[in-house]
Amino acid sequence: MANATKDEIIALEKDYWDAMKRKDGKRASQLSGKVSLTTGARGVTSIPKDKMGKMTEEGDWTLESYKFEDVEVITPAPDVAIIAYKVTQKVTMGGKPQELQAADSSTWIRGSDGWECHAHSETILQNGKGA
Repeated sequence: MANATKDEIIALEKDYWDAMKRKDGKRASQLSGKVSLTTGARGVTSIPKDKMGKMTEEGDWTLESYKFEDVEVITPAPDVAIIAYKVTQKVTMGGKPQELQAADSSTWIRGSDGWECHAHSETILQNGKGA
């Protein structure tokens, strides 16, 4: 099978972010691996597909908007793609609006059900730069 194109992986990543923006747990679950690993401000988390959908729908947060910059995609194998980018996101958490800048990366694996995200990492940037 041919390697994914950069545009294809960017579209998948945006589809995931759009599902979060809509709080569409079904779509977030469809795009997630059976178990996904995440890292961020809360440490390391292993999230089963069904829990990812529930967390998307029920979280005390709203994603208002997002914008990707400096996007890089590599395909180390035909069915594996890694995307990394800087993202500016406007969110409301606990009723408080915030604008955050972060460096994110995701690992996508193509299986019998299509592409699924199996790992996602986010590092919040201070003043637009790494801490």
